Amino acid sequence: MNQDYITPNPWSIIEDGFDVNRVQSSESLFSIGNGSMGQRANFEETYSGPSFQGSYIGGVFYPDKTRVGWWKNGYPEYFAKVLNAPNWIGINVVINDEVLDLFSCKKVENFKRELNMQEGWLGRSFEATLQNGTSIKVEVKRFLSLAHEELGVIDYNITPVNSDAKITFIPYLDSGITNQDTNWEDQFWDTTNKDVNESQGFIECHTLKTFYHVCTYMETHLFLNGNKSETKGKPLQKEMEVSISFEEHVAKGNTLSLQKFAGYTTSLNHDKPELISAAKSVLKKATSEGFEGLLNTQKQAWNEIWKMSDISIEGDVKAQQGIRFNIFQLNQTYTGTDHRLNIGPKGFTGEKYGGSTYWDTEAYCIPFYMATKDQEVARNLLKYRYNHLSKAIENAEKLGFTNGAALYPMVTMNGEESHNEWEITFEEIHRNGAIAYAIFNYHRYTGDYSYIPEMGLEVLIAIARFWQQRATFSTQKDKYVILGVTGPNEYENNVNNNFYTNYIAKWCIDFAVKNLKKVEKEYAEDYARIIQKTKLTNTEMDAMINVADNLYFPYSEEYGVYLQQDGFLDKEMVKVDDLDQKLRPINQHWSWDRILRSPYIKQADTLQGFYFFEHHFKKEDIEKHFDFYEPFTVHESSLSPCVHSIQAALLDRMEQAYEFYLRTSRLDLDDYNKEVKEGCHITSMAGTWMSIVEGFGGMRVKNDQLHFAPKIPKEWTFYSFKVNFRKHILKVEISHETTNFSLEKGEKLQIIVNGEPVEVK
Repeated sequence: MNQDYITPNPWSIIEDGFDVNRVQSSESLFSIGNGSMGQRANFEETYSGPSFQGSYIGGVFYPDKTRVGWWKNGYPEYFAKVLNAPNWIGINVVINDEVLDLFSCKKVENFKRELNMQEGWLGRSFEATLQNGTSIKVEVKRFLSLAHEELGVIDYNITPVNSDAKITFIPYLDSGITNQDTNWEDQFWDTTNKDVNESQGFIECHTLKTFYHVCTYMETHLFLNGNKSETKGKPLQKEMEVSISFEEHVAKGNTLSLQKFAGYTTSLNHDKPELISAAKSVLKKATSEGFEGLLNTQKQAWNEIWKMSDISIEGDVKAQQGIRFNIFQLNQTYTGTDHRLNIGPKGFTGEKYGGSTYWDTEAYCIPFYMATKDQEVARNLLKYRYNHLSKAIENAEKLGFTNGAALYPMVTMNGEESHNEWEITFEEIHRNGAIAYAIFNYHRYTGDYSYIPEMGLEVLIAIARFWQQRATFSTQKDKYVILGVTGPNEYENNVNNNFYTNYIAKWCIDFAVKNLKKVEKEYAEDYARIIQKTKLTNTEMDAMINVADNLYFPYSEEYGVYLQQDGFLDKEMVKVDDLDQKLRPINQHWSWDRILRSPYIKQADTLQGFYFFEHHFKKEDIEKHFDFYEPFTVHESSLSPCVHSIQAALLDRMEQAYEFYLRTSRLDLDDYNKEVKEGCHITSMAGTWMSIVEGFGGMRVKNDQLHFAPKIPKEWTFYSFKVNFRKHILKVEISHETTNFSLEKGEKLQIIVNGEPVEVK
């Protein structure tokens, strides 16, 4: 834990007191989104202190030319930047001719910021004394509408406290923004049109290179003590900004309010010439509902989400706050309604890492969305990958692979590889396995096999072809080996025979062959179409099987464990507990050279394989590997604690499981890795959900049935969750004394609890 200022609360993230040193962290933590767009929790009014301004539109990106490695054959030409979009939240506030700026105010008191997760809004209140001596009270509420995905709303209220005041509101739109994360300081946007009148403003611009066209729009209404003001707005224009100025003399104790309805219409959803008219249509609907009407609709929408996705914990407020924060951010980032979108590692909370999807989606996020949404949401995530199959084949071709072999990208917006670190981009090839595993996991959980003959089998064939070509036959070992890779543990690069990579490669081929046989037998028409399209031959299939049957897995007879890679035991095996804590996290204190030569593991690597393929191993095998590898794991990846929490719970080590759970659930709230100001770790938040449902709840799917092995941390008195399993909604309630199962949808469901069948009606 590196910060502890968030007030524990079961339904809200709360910050009490203003501290300039935590503004950027709070901008991340209090971020809001609606699946289509999102923004960091920047202040609406001017703030001259350190800040990370950011608004983002789902699916809109810029191909920033990479700075390194472009001379190497196969190297990506660009890094896909999540774009900082035009700013629509801005409201300059002037009090008695002095700009309101919390960084320069004489005094700021009673500052409170709240992210209400139950109802889906961001609120802020404070009292400020400006340098001119005027004291004011400010209350602000803001949200991004779930019902109208192109709309955001702000209600900004100012009350003079110690004297009458001349208050000027200047709401504005600004397209002259830049990314903090940029390689060449490029201007990403070109402003093409501006329009503003007494109440509405519009800026049209497009991204350079990718030519996404966006209209940023606003409409503003002024109120005095709740009554609409007759004051007319004065329209203003600058090169890349439009604004409307409202000036009002306000008596002490009275309240002047500005309501701002704003957002984006984009060429993703509208014809380019219709962007302004589409914006006007949104504004007409929004203003007819009004702020309170829209807020009530927002509360209802979030209520429906929480009915299914909530996890309730009693007896541990910090644990409760942590899981709800994770669930809230996941639902803000991805709603599942648009198959063109995916789940970026920072969601709408920051720019770091770029891209709209990593392997995190398939490895960690799909289980959450399968269980808490309709299965079509998870199917859309798989459809996203199928739609990018041709690009994955192109990615492999650039590296010399042939015959339809596919390498799915490490980072992408459109299926094309756009990551720019060679040791990750072209060595962390295990991501191919996560794509195939997600297909397996989807069928296992939903029972819906139709995806495989319709789309998935083509993906599996292309991935199997990649693994068959990527393996090399070693005459020394008389086995196939996979050389020069990076496993999930990115603190080892360019290693040979990473256990997890080799194991999932074998499994991918076996799984593809198994489904080829099933589709041939049961879906003859689909099989004929797929064989004709892929040109797969029996000879090629035999070659794949030969590789899978003869892959090498490094093993230590001395320790009785599979080795993370061939040279793992050549390292100086100093355990994490023997490290000087002042050197943690090591990625902020050590050179990369030193990290690569150390035994320290960034995240579950070999243990990731034991998590995915738990059903392939005995419990004592899992325990032996957990005991060997966890002491060398520094958990400096957000994806690490959840896997360890699940396995610790499986091994009945509840104290350790609980410790890992707290770390994953409060990773950002408590800033464990000293980096939250860059944005939240959205994809790892799905792992937090798994820590409870699969870890403490012990949920597994075996032989088409749900299995549970419920446990409860001693710190809790009760917890409950729901899962949507094959059109049945099952509620699970666990205390120290009892476990209750009830159906909220479906007539009956047979489950297995601690090895015994139970019928739930």
